[in-house]
Amino acid sequence: MDFDPTDEQRLIRDTVRRFAEQEIMPVAAGNDRAGRFPRELVNRMAAMGFLGGPIPKEYGGSGLDYISHAIITEEVGRADSSLRTTLSVQVSLVALSLVRWGTEEQKRRYLPELCAGRLLGCFGLTEPNAGSDPSGMETTAIKRGDRWVLNGTKTWISNATVAGLALVFAQTDPGKGHDGIAAFLVEKGSRGFSTHPITEKLGLRASDTGELIFEDCTVPDSALLGPSGHGFKVAMSALDNGRYSVAAGCVGIIQGCLDACTEYAKTRKQFGRPIGSFQLVQDMIARMAVDLDAARLLVFRAGHLKDHGLPHTVETSIAKYFASEAAVRAATDAVQIFGAYGYSEEAPVARYYRDAKVATIYEGTSQIQKLLIGSHLLGIRAFT
Repeated sequence: MDFDPTDEQRLIRDTVRRFAEQEIMPVAAGNDRAGRFPRELVNRMAAMGFLGGPIPKEYGGSGLDYISHAIITEEVGRADSSLRTTLSVQVSLVALSLVRWGTEEQKRRYLPELCAGRLLGCFGLTEPNAGSDPSGMETTAIKRGDRWVLNGTKTWISNATVAGLALVFAQTDPGKGHDGIAAFLVEKGSRGFSTHPITEKLGLRASDTGELIFEDCTVPDSALLGPSGHGFKVAMSALDNGRYSVAAGCVGIIQGCLDACTEYAKTRKQFGRPIGSFQLVQDMIARMAVDLDAARLLVFRAGHLKDHGLPHTVETSIAKYFASEAAVRAATDAVQIFGAYGYSEEAPVARYYRDAKVATIYEGTSQIQKLLIGSHLLGIRAFT
């Protein structure tokens, strides 16, 4: 693996960083306080090609490699994890699932719209009684002629109320467990399909979150993404992509914490000297720097494997587990370094602190990642 970025990757980093610093950072705190979804920024990111990063050019994407996609995601995450969540869902969970599993007609219909930001997508897997165990989902899809009838509720769905397209998973035969799950593309406005917002969240307040509600929602057979019964495979491949982008976004959180703390520690004085001269402050900053390098390299390793078409599920789980936990450590230490200011919304680290925690929960909890890694190493399934 070559550790030197290409000229194109350097240009991408510089471009995204400039955009993030000039357009995202100045409004991130205000959007967070107001719980305001920044649709105008999503449109700007689409115009710059961010929403089509690794999507093939023939479908309206930018055709970028996965390292470049990680760079984009990291820089957006450094500025605002709420916006990074929208980016991750749009690209990694929805668009890349269409690239891999969609028919040519589905790709031509939806991918250009997703890449251009004219259509936003959401990923409907989690339910009130089924999170880490998808086989326990209660949403059903019953075949009636050449159509399917969906009933059930999905919850904690990012982009739920702003998305025009939902990738939804439903059980067609409860007796088959994983093998009975199917994936469907459900458009907003479909009869029997409604959404409900979820507010008052700890973090990601500028990210749209809600429920997807299906009440005798009828969709055509052409709405199937992949064959019926392959929904679990569709979901797991999507989560591989989603975990990669979450990990990259967490690298951005760590970088943001390190940037804020190094500047503050050099200017904030106590006992007549900068707090950066105190050994225990240096200890916390040093740990951030080590975690930053380790997390970024783990993300790039997973991206390298993805770019070469090699198996990467375990490496992606390792990157997601480490980067998300490291982001929580970095944000916790950042609040400590800022002291009372860190406990207020006056400093950006309070938002980093609130936003970091969810990364250890969604796209597979840290505990699920450890079980995946352990099962691979031992050759013994941790799941029944």
